[in-house]
Amino acid sequence: MEIEFLSASIINLAINLCYSIVALIVSVYALMWVDKKVLKNINLEEEIRNGNIAVAIFASSILIFVAVVIVFGFKG
Repeated sequence: MEIEFLSASIINLAINLCYSIVALIVSVYALMWVDKKVLKNINLEEEIRNGNIAVAIFASSILIFVAVVIVFGFKG
């Protein structure tokens, strides 16, 4: 009984891990596409170095979005 439970858990973990990786790749490419199309005249790194707090908040929201995608991938 324990071997069956362990193998089912490992299979479930592998499926969730694959889903998380695919979702992460898709979300990162989608964010890069949006960054190129919408923010083509704004350099985020330079604006953050200049002390623009709004750009820093926007960039951190992008990172939070990627983290949310990863969390939902692991939840299954």
